[in-house]
Amino acid sequence: MPQHVYIESIGLLGPGLNDWAQARAVLAGRVPYAHAPTDLPPPAGLPAAERRRTGPTVRLALGVGQQAVAASGCDAAQLPAIFASSSADGFNFHAICEALAEPDPLMSPTRFHNSVHNATAGYWSIASGAMRTSNVLCAMDGSLGAGLLECVLQASADAESCLLIAYDTGYPEPLHSFRPIPDPFGVALVVTPQPTSRSVARIGVALTHAPATVMPEAALETLRTSAPAARVLPLLAAIARGETGSVVLDYLDGLRIEAEVAEVAEVAGIGGNARA
Repeated sequence: MPQHVYIESIGLLGPGLNDWAQARAVLAGRVPYAHAPTDLPPPAGLPAAERRRTGPTVRLALGVGQQAVAASGCDAAQLPAIFASSSADGFNFHAICEALAEPDPLMSPTRFHNSVHNATAGYWSIASGAMRTSNVLCAMDGSLGAGLLECVLQASADAESCLLIAYDTGYPEPLHSFRPIPDPFGVALVVTPQPTSRSVARIGVALTHAPATVMPEAALETLRTSAPAARVLPLLAAIARGETGSVVLDYLDGLRIEAEVAEVAEVAGIGGNARA
């Protein structure tokens, strides 16, 4: 049986997608999609020393997380968080490999502490003042699915709101040829166990073997498959169109996630805010 929760707000950054308000019009088909480089904002909330140490992965994750929290009725400092990414900071990893290949290898402490997969969660806690628990997940191309399942189940089991931040950035060559992620893409969802006046949709998740839902527009389908976090696009498109139905998201080989989507007004009697 699907596990149901409510999406309170959405943050989004990707190529040609600058935030949820702009992306919603594109995904609903009201505005044509136009590819453009992902615009990563400065990492707001960090002290100057920490800002200087951040790379594109931290800027992406903080950017979408701060969008989602700002649009919600939640306090970032009080939100448990799930971070999901198929890798850490690829450009930082590349720089470490270059340093280690030198005749006299020297490792920068900043490079080292930014190399761990949970570095983004640490920067988030500094920027938001968050003292709640955070889980940091990696499941290669299934990372978005793993994060979504964890967030939905945690919000339901603990009966409290939870923040999901899923994000992927790429690598420079030569690693780019083996793991091509052409553009940074990140999404954040504030998930609540009960509906509120801000809720944009109710979702229920369950495992399935059905094929994944594809995007009807070729450019958006290319984007969907370009980064693990972008596998969320069919779910976001259904929310943007105010649909009631189900979409199937990529997860693991042979196993996917079926997400039931409904407007909140239809299931909870909260009027007219599902597309806000």
